[in-house]
Amino acid sequence: MKTPNLRLVLLLPFLAALAGAAEAYRIAVIPKGTTHEFWKAVHAGAMKAQQEFKAEGVNVQVIWKGPLREDDREQQVQVVENFTAQRVSGIVIAPLDRRALVAPIESAVRGKIPVVVIDSGVESKATASFIATDNLQGGRIAARELGRMLGGKGNVILLRYAVGSASTEEREEGFLEVMRRDFSGIKLISTDQHAGATRDTAKRASENLLNRFGRQVNGIFCCNETAGVGMMQALRDAGLAGGRVKLVAFDSGETLNAGLKAGDVQGLVVQNPMKMGYLGVLTVVQKLQGKAVEKRIDTGVTLVTKENMDQPANAALLEETRRQLEAANAAASANRRGQGVGTTRSAAPTPTP
Repeated sequence: MKTPNLRLVLLLPFLAALAGAAEAYRIAVIPKGTTHEFWKAVHAGAMKAQQEFKAEGVNVQVIWKGPLREDDREQQVQVVENFTAQRVSGIVIAPLDRRALVAPIESAVRGKIPVVVIDSGVESKATASFIATDNLQGGRIAARELGRMLGGKGNVILLRYAVGSASTEEREEGFLEVMRRDFSGIKLISTDQHAGATRDTAKRASENLLNRFGRQVNGIFCCNETAGVGMMQALRDAGLAGGRVKLVAFDSGETLNAGLKAGDVQGLVVQNPMKMGYLGVLTVVQKLQGKAVEKRIDTGVTLVTKENMDQPANAALLEETRRQLEAANAAASANRRGQGVGTTRSAAPTPTP
């Protein structure tokens, strides 16, 4: 019987550790869309997690790909199916539709690919974790603030986003719950119109509402960035900005932040999209490493107004988002110049399957 080579025995633990360190976790991050500022901040958070893992010697490669428009459910389904076929290590996704994405997500999980959902929920128990704002509470916060601004009386419009989007539907539900329960002096004059996926569709929907209700409306709630920007622009064009009609919107971004500072937006219910992207990648990698992960992670929500936007915590939140957006835009521009074509992929290279 041969005696094992002593040097080989001593090297085995080192080689095993080296192999583990070299193992690549290929993480597909799939947003609802790729053009809005919100998703650029999510992207920045995902890339921050990748950089931190690599600094620790963990080889994480983020692949960023999603639909161009936030109403293209079919394309998002195809993206999930393609990544499942490519056998990525894990998936982080913000589902466009709480039902339409169930089948492709559960198919990935059956294929031993863990899925972490961010931003907007899905009707499945197969996911490893759900990381998002408490959107119901965010809608309630918006209603309380708008009701306070109006002194508990007046006419209010709710501009919805899109049918099937769990996050925005929860905001709408929370807003209507508080308005109907706590503000009997406020009349909801329109609650059934949708802004759609882009700023252009949101502005058209807003113009139609103002053409009909412009002489009656006192306050408006818009449940996401695109709806808020579209309505703000429509109010300006109609001569109703500057506080003549109170506008509270969900999300922040360069345009909405500037509107808040100028007095054309009276309140923003602000999420932390960068934190969602960061924790999404962090959580799915921890799941792959065999670590326990939380089933539900609340990333927080804050009401920001012109009066409190310079408070340290709020200013830091807005500034960090702005800084990361600049970095994400610069990286995307460099990536497009390098490829010579438009792309929805991350600036990080896509690893070979």
